[in-house]
Amino acid sequence: MNKKTTSSGVATRASQTLTSSNASATAKTLAASALSQVNRGNQTGAATEDLAARVLASPKYSEQTKEFAASVLAQSNKAR
Repeated sequence: MNKKTTSSGVATRASQTLTSSNASATAKTLAASALSQVNRGNQTGAATEDLAARVLASPKYSEQTKEFAASVLAQSNKAR
């Protein structure tokens, strides 16, 4: 089990993304996952890991969306 948690800075930006009408569904999915891992033992699910990996590999996503992707991948199941 991964014991890492989302930093307060990423959590703040994730919260702002979830309330933004301009944010993409992908950004909101990753933001929600990052927020679910603040001060908890939650771990990224396989489907979200896959999404995050695709976001990081693509040039079309914003730096903020990639930040959320990196955060959730850092908290993934290393055995997977």
